[in-house]
Amino acid sequence: MKVKILGGGPAGLYAAYRIRCELPASDVTVYEQNDSQTTFGFGVVFSDKALEFLGAEDSETLPLITAGLEKWSDIELRVNGERIRIDGVGFTAIARLRLLEILRHRALSVGAKLINSHLVRDLAELEDADLVIGADGVNSLVRKAHEAEFGTEITLLNNRFAWFGATRPFDYLTQTFKELEQGSINAHHYRYTPSMSTFLVEVNAGTFERVGFERMTEDESRAYCETVFSEELDGAKLVTNKSLWRRFPVISNKRWCVGNRVLVGDALRTAHFSIGSGTRLALEDVQALAHALAKHPRNVQDALAEFEAQRRPIVDKLAAAATRSATWYDSFAEHLKLPAWEFAMNYIGRSGRIDTERLGAMSPRFVAGYEAWRNAA
Repeated sequence: MKVKILGGGPAGLYAAYRIRCELPASDVTVYEQNDSQTTFGFGVVFSDKALEFLGAEDSETLPLITAGLEKWSDIELRVNGERIRIDGVGFTAIARLRLLEILRHRALSVGAKLINSHLVRDLAELEDADLVIGADGVNSLVRKAHEAEFGTEITLLNNRFAWFGATRPFDYLTQTFKELEQGSINAHHYRYTPSMSTFLVEVNAGTFERVGFERMTEDESRAYCETVFSEELDGAKLVTNKSLWRRFPVISNKRWCVGNRVLVGDALRTAHFSIGSGTRLALEDVQALAHALAKHPRNVQDALAEFEAQRRPIVDKLAAAATRSATWYDSFAEHLKLPAWEFAMNYIGRSGRIDTERLGAMSPRFVAGYEAWRNAA
């Protein structure tokens, strides 16, 4: 089987590795437009149990990733000067470039071919493949070439956001919400190495316009955000890497495959950054796809049907939770009118995945603090 994969991010690299493991006779090639040392963004965050699916079937890759993880067990909300800790909500993070290096080496170790610095402009270049995998992200060429057939739907959220790095670590996954004269602003920040953090800044449309971000250069935006969050940065600096303001695209597809072409990861569907599941979903996608191909090695269509049938119910459930979380963030300025403790309770329940009983077992200190506040109010 000849497999060609468009996109050398986590999804594409892991697909190459897993398919070669499942089908050693397959010919697998990954095409990536950037060189091997270029990536956009900073850290990749996972929930504390997000990588457990690797343990049962990929015992060699899992320790390579976990050896480089930063770990913490609480979320800290900073709401208009108050700090509230939500205990028992564990996360881990790793530098995106480090994750790519691990997955690249795994793919090469099993004989996959990686072609970097090569921009595929026309899918005709891949036409001799038995299977074409679109692991090429939000702006997927594979998806755009067949949008009508895939049944693609894209909705842009109203908020604007920009990814920065910060030259200091934070003890927890921290959410800082502030009210400025120009409107509401928040930052999602977490460490991904002992000395560096991701620092994502988000504003609603009104604040974006009043601040004038649209007219700022990348460096002017960095400097402005550095000033707004000077207390949190505590002398550290923000770092840019294509840190442009954008609106989050909620992407879905009615069909996952068209002929011998299939989508995975962000090309298939996006999961809002606020739930930290995008990379996990991508890795799980390609693991399921590799299983389906191994089950139907002589019939790509049967394999793709099996992949979608097994994977879609899981993806739909997580995507729905991500959309609920995204919707909450799109209205975070309204939520900020709540008292800080009420805001925190509203925040932790935003995706609809945590009921009162589960929250009490998971975060007893937070629930006790909330009850104490409510009784005193």
